[in-house]
Amino acid sequence: MVTITVCIGSSCFKRGADDVVSEFQRLITENGLENKVVLKGSFCMDRCTEGTTVKVGDTVFVGVVARDVPRLFRDEVLTRLQLPGAGRGG
Repeated sequence: MVTITVCIGSSCFKRGADDVVSEFQRLITENGLENKVVLKGSFCMDRCTEGTTVKVGDTVFVGVVARDVPRLFRDEVLTRLQLPGAGRGG
């Protein structure tokens, strides 16, 4: 099980957190991982000036925008689940 936490506080929300959440939801559903990935929101991750903050497991990413999500999903989520398509790369 992999947990993805997206900050949905006011600063992150203004910087596109809703689009980040939507993109993660799309990829989770598209890959049939509803029973293996938990997506949740958090109201402040204390990185308000750095853009949308996302935590995958214990690893924190800042300044995340929707176009970053497919790479994060592949490199962090699929890798942790040891699924095909996982791994670092272009």
